[in-house]
Amino acid sequence: MKVVESSRAEEKFVRVEQVDWVEIPAGVLRRGTPADEMDAVARRYADTGVPVEWYMKEAPQTDVHVPAFRIARTPVTVRQWSLFAAATGRPAPKAPAEHPVTGVDWESATAYCAWLGQRLGGLDVRLPREDEWERAARGDDGREFPWGDEYRTGLANLVDLGIGTTTPVGSYPQGAGPFGVLDMAGNADEWTSTLYAPYPGAPADVPRTEDWAFDRHVTRGGAFRHDRDLARCARRHGAYAPDLEAIGVGFRLAARAG
Repeated sequence: MKVVESSRAEEKFVRVEQVDWVEIPAGVLRRGTPADEMDAVARRYADTGVPVEWYMKEAPQTDVHVPAFRIARTPVTVRQWSLFAAATGRPAPKAPAEHPVTGVDWESATAYCAWLGQRLGGLDVRLPREDEWERAARGDDGREFPWGDEYRTGLANLVDLGIGTTTPVGSYPQGAGPFGVLDMAGNADEWTSTLYAPYPGAPADVPRTEDWAFDRHVTRGGAFRHDRDLARCARRHGAYAPDLEAIGVGFRLAARAG
């Protein structure tokens, strides 16, 4: 990767790496899951213990036009985050350098985006919107998982692998999504910029807010500690406990199309 350096005299001299961007073309996302399929979804994943009510947030299924954008091929790593931590006085993470950074709250992830964007020539680096994240994971065909419609152990770092912690980003290339984006299932649950709200036309019993969440922003993809239901492209999740490292919350970057 090309390395760029901060040239502003008043700032600490910091080296940063260019992001490995994947360009996602404008297209129609078949977002979510039909309400009349929710019982079947819950039965399919009954062994995970997830009640049907948790899936209902995905309804209704709607075709949504998503403008072109770019998204990072992998989540932000410990090494990348450590540069930001050193420059801003934040504690350095202890995980291996090429693992996804976890334990990052939404405000800090947003601050990293702004910091990095400034050092990349004023690029509008940000967190992906929820529809952008699902578009990058799901593509044009409404697939169940980033790699297709069938779950396959070994394509993502989820609880069934029994690893119990993160792995280096990009370790499961066969689990790539339709545009070549990696780690969109498992390893680290990922912040989006979207505040939770029911989709327009959602069933009446879908909660209007998630007051029990530690943070109201939607996360996507699931982490190493989660089961395969969180690997589903349509699954809407959140940070439901304050120990964001223990529950594996990280993030990846997005920006306007190049």
